[in-house]
Amino acid sequence: MNSPRTHEPRTPHVVVIMGVAGTGKTTVGPLLADRLGVPYAEGDGFHPEANIAKMSAGTPLTDEDRRPWLDAIGEWAHGRAGLGGVVSCSALKRSYRDRLRASAPGLVFVQLTGDRKLIEARMTHRQGHFMPTALLDSQFATLQPLQADEAGVAVDVSGSPEEIAERALSALHGLGQ
Repeated sequence: MNSPRTHEPRTPHVVVIMGVAGTGKTTVGPLLADRLGVPYAEGDGFHPEANIAKMSAGTPLTDEDRRPWLDAIGEWAHGRAGLGGVVSCSALKRSYRDRLRASAPGLVFVQLTGDRKLIEARMTHRQGHFMPTALLDSQFATLQPLQADEAGVAVDVSGSPEEIAERALSALHGLGQ
């Protein structure tokens, strides 16, 4: 269900919805994109088949596995420069975010955060996703939260997807985005 746009973008930045598996990137991303009036791209769609097979088998990806994925997302974001867009990408490490910014300077990050138990419960109830709950601990262990010198905001994932999208939109507007 799409709700009407409540705000128009002030500047056409590309926003990366980031966070560990199960935070709602795939649900919140399209809602935020709709409110901003820009296209949404699902980050999982940029993964090579080998990465999906590895994660489906419960094996965490290595930095080397992630490079072509991050580069593909960075290429998409670069193509949206000046036009705006929203893309989901876990972007768990600073080095991953730096790699994305190297392809598409000016990215803005929305880090979805929340209680591990809540996130695990949401992962347990979702259907048809390749990421098993068993990899959640490795995701939290890898996570490097946004740093003060990175353009972005942290948004709590408690509440409905619509509430989370509205919090993200408000936080982005607070940054002047």
